[in-house]
Amino acid sequence: MTVYEDLQWRGLIESISDEALIEKLNAGGLTFYIGTDPTADSLHLGHYSSFLITRRLEKAGHHPIILVGGATGLVGDPRGTVERELSQKEIIFRNFEALKAQVQKLFPYPVVNNYDWMKDMNVLDFFRDVGKYISVGYMLSKDHVKRQMETGISHAEFSYMLIQGYDFKYLHEHMGVDLQVAGSDQWGNITTGIELVRKTTGETVYAMTMPLVTDSQGNKFGKSEGNAVWLDKNKTSSYELYQFLLNVEDVMVVPYLKRLTFLSKEEIEDIEARHNAEPHLRIGQKALAKEIITDLHGAGAYEEAVRISEQLFSGDIKSIPTHDLLAGLKNVPHVEVEPGIRLIDALKTSGAASSNREGNDFLKAGAITLNGDTVNDGNLLLTAENALDGKFFVIRRGKKKYYVATIG
Repeated sequence: MTVYEDLQWRGLIESISDEALIEKLNAGGLTFYIGTDPTADSLHLGHYSSFLITRRLEKAGHHPIILVGGATGLVGDPRGTVERELSQKEIIFRNFEALKAQVQKLFPYPVVNNYDWMKDMNVLDFFRDVGKYISVGYMLSKDHVKRQMETGISHAEFSYMLIQGYDFKYLHEHMGVDLQVAGSDQWGNITTGIELVRKTTGETVYAMTMPLVTDSQGNKFGKSEGNAVWLDKNKTSSYELYQFLLNVEDVMVVPYLKRLTFLSKEEIEDIEARHNAEPHLRIGQKALAKEIITDLHGAGAYEEAVRISEQLFSGDIKSIPTHDLLAGLKNVPHVEVEPGIRLIDALKTSGAASSNREGNDFLKAGAITLNGDTVNDGNLLLTAENALDGKFFVIRRGKKKYYVATIG
């Protein structure tokens, strides 16, 4: 299987700018770049799918460069929906340093910042060297611009594609870049770069876009969508990532295995067959979690996430870090209680029991645990002294029903 065929099989090619690129991808030797703006201090799972292309193409003999766009981050990329809120320079620069460190750890290739070549360019030079070559009609024809025209678009966001186009020209002329790779939502910006290079140098450069990572309903995994799964384990812990991947819909398991792992075609087809034979075992989801967490956080972090998951399922929660414990219980009922409330009253308040009578029956039967310990005394007072981190109580009824009570 050629490189291009493998990328197609994995569902990693949305569009290419020129059929000639297929032969060049298979031959190796291209210098290419992929970029992101420092709008946050960590990449998320949507970036991970895209940035893995650096490793895939590097293995095929190509040369990756990663751009973290301080300049474009200050302007704001049109979403095709609403204007993006601008961040302060200090935040953008701080995010750049955080992303640079994260990127170099996960994807050890050269990292560049377009602020370095944009900061000394004045507006007159920009209009003469860039704006002169791209017509307004051409810019208005871009889908993401047309969509945002309905709600309003600033001159800054309208000009974003010119800056990204200049990035392509600059990297082509100074670092030998002939290919830009990005998510499918960047097609209009990338082709503007191709047009700018052609008009100013007469040379041909190429573009390849990848489908965005979505769930089965087509929702993106991104910060603006409010459902970001961060690659930084201090923002999304290994346990949270494990739970997220373990709950991936069956229909999405194989597409994610193809796009988010380096497992071979044969390995993925074997996992698919075993998963389909016994879907309740979640073989595909577990394979996905193992590959991604091991790659991002290390084998030890993956094993710890599995251990925490098993402990939570069994009710043995004492050694689970509070942050991971609460993350694992974020979808169970949460209530706020007064300090010193009796356990029997907390059972009713939380919904663990419908009445004090039912609560007492549960207590007598040994069906209630509090912070991992079986309790029988409904008059036990819930105070900061016997709470997790001085604040939280985890109530379990039976083997599977969890509730969290927080001292207000």
